[in-house]
Amino acid sequence: MSEQATHGHQFTVTTENMAKPKSVFVCQNCGAESAKWVGKCYSCGEWNSFVEEIAVSKSKDSISAAFSSSEKSKPAPLSEIRVDDLPRIDIRNKELNRVLGGGLVPGAMVLVGGEPGIGKSTLVLQMALHMPKSKILYVSGEESPQQIKLRGERVYRGDTDHCLIVSETSLERILTHTQNISPDILIIDSVQTLQTERVESAPGSVSQVRECTAGLLRFSKERNLPVILIGHINKEGSLAGPKVLEHMVDVVLQFEGDRNHMYRILRSIKNRFGSTDEIGIFEMQQSGLREVQNPSELLLSQHDTAMSGISVAAATEGMRPFLIEVQALTSSAAYGTPQRSSTGFDIRRLNMLLAVLEKRAGFKLSAKDVFLNIAGGLKVNDPGIDLAVVASILSSNLDMALPTDTCLAGEVGLSGEIRPVTRIGQRVSEAAKLGFKSIIVPVYHKGVDFSLYDIEVKQVSKIEEAFRLLFG
Repeated sequence: MSEQATHGHQFTVTTENMAKPKSVFVCQNCGAESAKWVGKCYSCGEWNSFVEEIAVSKSKDSISAAFSSSEKSKPAPLSEIRVDDLPRIDIRNKELNRVLGGGLVPGAMVLVGGEPGIGKSTLVLQMALHMPKSKILYVSGEESPQQIKLRGERVYRGDTDHCLIVSETSLERILTHTQNISPDILIIDSVQTLQTERVESAPGSVSQVRECTAGLLRFSKERNLPVILIGHINKEGSLAGPKVLEHMVDVVLQFEGDRNHMYRILRSIKNRFGSTDEIGIFEMQQSGLREVQNPSELLLSQHDTAMSGISVAAATEGMRPFLIEVQALTSSAAYGTPQRSSTGFDIRRLNMLLAVLEKRAGFKLSAKDVFLNIAGGLKVNDPGIDLAVVASILSSNLDMALPTDTCLAGEVGLSGEIRPVTRIGQRVSEAAKLGFKSIIVPVYHKGVDFSLYDIEVKQVSKIEEAFRLLFG
């Protein structure tokens, strides 16, 4: 009996001396923490997103402290801080330079996100290979060096000795490689594959992504090393991982496009060193991504004969103007309930424009099927293409072709008025550059001298005036 008690006593002592790791439940969508599991996140409202993870110890020997600089930071007046010591790095890609605001800033962290297979790795690898004067370390956690070599041979034919490839997921080893090699640019593909020994959760979890990004950020700022991170996106289209990831980095770029079409758009979501109104347009080819300097010429179809249902809109994406082709088809509803379908244009705005045509212009479209398509697979949110949308719908409904040398720019209001749009001068200039003879614009534009442009500018205030100019 005493022996059993002794054994029991020893067992009790042993369990009391064991250090039990502390665990928390973390939302995989927003990063919120909870002491117990909950079905619905109290922060973002996501269901079944909490996963148990080992709590990160706040020890002093962290990754950032292990690689910290010996020189202590000192407060300085704003007037004494010099910025001419940080020239931008030309990355030999005009479209990417445009989106970044003129080049890559030393010490900046750039996060590139996009859907699987859209071309994120191809874009970044192609950029790295076209910079022969810079030493670049490309760290891949998803592909082997052999796979990267095959892609590199497809997109670049020159000397590639300046680009060093390593397949690694451990953050500690990556920082050691970077310290030994001292590259000019560090590329991580992708941030969701990284893991650090300080966190016991699986790679891609909120804790791992947050800790690894924090370690890379400290390392980058202390050594003035630009870091490019490639990130995944979730099913809603936003960047996977905690929202704090986007707050930590300096630049967030979104690589968009339809994999069934050849055009890709690089959009700036956040940029601490430039404007977020710029976009870069690329064309996916067998040999990689080609820069599109003049997207208007590619987005406009060259028709031998005029066809009904087609109009040309002078649109803008951020600060960049380009012309796009709007295609519409109207037909009698065969099954009683008319269909409304839109590709590349907001379906709710299409329904609103159809209601304006019905109420204000007197066109009976309630019994017609209406199909709308933006050519080239683009998604356009610019309200300045409203006038081109309604013109193409009426052109198909009347079966009358629009003049091929005329383009349109204007927002349609609920009362049928044509409202002014932003950057009208750039839209008119783009139309004149591509050889259009006339453009229909809103009349309410102050301070714009249209006589400076080599194109006939027709100003309208109501939707009826535009139809009289187009159809007589």
